[in-house]
Amino acid sequence: MLSSIPSHYYVIGSTIMAILMGSFVMVIRMRASKKPTNEKKIIIPPIAMSSGALMFLFEQFRVPPMQILEAAAVGMVFSTILIATSKFEVKGRDIYLKRSKAFVFILIGLLVFRVVAKMILSSSIDVGELAGMFWILAFAMLLPWRIAMLIQFKRVKKTIPQLH
Repeated sequence: MLSSIPSHYYVIGSTIMAILMGSFVMVIRMRASKKPTNEKKIIIPPIAMSSGALMFLFEQFRVPPMQILEAAAVGMVFSTILIATSKFEVKGRDIYLKRSKAFVFILIGLLVFRVVAKMILSSSIDVGELAGMFWILAFAMLLPWRIAMLIQFKRVKKTIPQLH
């Protein structure tokens, strides 16, 4: 049944989902800056996202080794931008993720990059394989960013004697 659907519909559908998810992330991030953060809030996103790796159990999502390296490298490069714009601040006895004016523009830029790249690559790479590549890219961006955030959070936490 699914094989009878033309691949361009998958590209359109996944693009719409990416835009919706990107918008959702922006809203969540804006709300998160209004509440104190902790280690759990930093660690949960990559753990939750890691379940997406189950897609690779299915042949249509498997990615050749060279494309794995390419997607992971692009993700790591993008993570440096997120790391550079993620800072913490202490308010009273709590630690907050400092709201960055650049973050929204960075997320929009990453979303535009993803949509354009998907439109270009969908003509030469199978849709399932492309989904796998974009998952690898996103995970390779999220994991280093969150590790850096956790390290930075722990450093800030050490400066507050009552939070140890």
